[in-house]
Amino acid sequence: MTEAMPLHMRRNGLNPVAELAKARDGEGVVRVETPFGLPAYLVSRKEDVREVLADPARFSSALTPIPGDGPTAGQLIRLDPPDHTRLRRLLTPEFTVRRMNRLEPRITEIVQAALDDLERAGRPADLVTHFALPVPSLVICELLGVPYADRGEFHARAVRILDSSLPMDQRVAAQREDHDYMAGLVARALADPGEDMLGMLVREHGDDLTSDELTGVASLLLLAGHETTANMLGLGTLALLWHQDQLAMLREDPGLIEPAVEELLRWLSVVQSLPPRTTTADAEIGGHRIPAGSLVICSIPAANRDPALIDDPETFDITRGTTGHVAFGHGPHHCLGAPLARMELRIALPALLRRFPGLALADPAEPLDFRVFSLVYGVRALRVTW
Repeated sequence: MTEAMPLHMRRNGLNPVAELAKARDGEGVVRVETPFGLPAYLVSRKEDVREVLADPARFSSALTPIPGDGPTAGQLIRLDPPDHTRLRRLLTPEFTVRRMNRLEPRITEIVQAALDDLERAGRPADLVTHFALPVPSLVICELLGVPYADRGEFHARAVRILDSSLPMDQRVAAQREDHDYMAGLVARALADPGEDMLGMLVREHGDDLTSDELTGVASLLLLAGHETTANMLGLGTLALLWHQDQLAMLREDPGLIEPAVEELLRWLSVVQSLPPRTTTADAEIGGHRIPAGSLVICSIPAANRDPALIDDPETFDITRGTTGHVAFGHGPHHCLGAPLARMELRIALPALLRRFPGLALADPAEPLDFRVFSLVYGVRALRVTW
């Protein structure tokens, strides 16, 4: 952690720093600087965050300047209604709970194969390399029709795209490389649509989507579909290992997995903040006036630990199954893949604990390498034994 980092990205292990809670419980809205050096207003209270995210008419995604001028077509997170509404309506049927439930047998197979690989690696082994990253990567590759053999390349690009410590030209170059890669897959899908999601979009909505929009949608789904869940699996395992009482409860009662997943999502909040919004006119949030044309950043970790959301929010308690958290965002941009992410966590974590009843950190005293500059928080490696 470094004081030079933006306030909303500062962490102390798995916790947001005390200064962020102080800002939330005090002013509520404070002036900060973005990783790009631009001034912004940081919103951190649960109700204020929900208000910003629910109102694209006052807090626009499309008007927010994009440093480096990377590709934007099809990027849902950078669009406002009606463009956002049109694209999201085409994608929503593919991410319903019912549709995701059909994937459960295959996800279970993928999880078991990753556990086999982890066991073959021998003790100690890196949980990130052999389990946390491969599971969501293979799931999203199969869903989109992306060759799993390319996972190393697209993961390396994702790390560069999300790393706020890198110069913007390097991050934009990674975005363009990713766009070019996905454009090639889209061209193949247009020529010969398969049974994956890209093929479905071509067959059913080919006349409604440009190839650039297809490319942008697929790039975003690939990035979000593996990065967020991979980091949740890594940090979720770490949180349980650091809270042995919670781990014991989950082992003894597998029925706790659903509330446990919700509590992990809330307590960890791996997405540091959502893309900034821009005020379309003078706005008021939490009693603070924000001038038109201002950048607004919503702190997800602060909102999810707001005492207004839940009693004793700093305590990790898998029995409560928090509802109302904003780990997946809120409003029109609420994460499309939330049902898929929940299912992967619900299947993967209990399977890990069943396979390795003695799961433990290989060296509890070993310093952990957290991804402190990443827009999606995580740990680069997690050496475990069993």
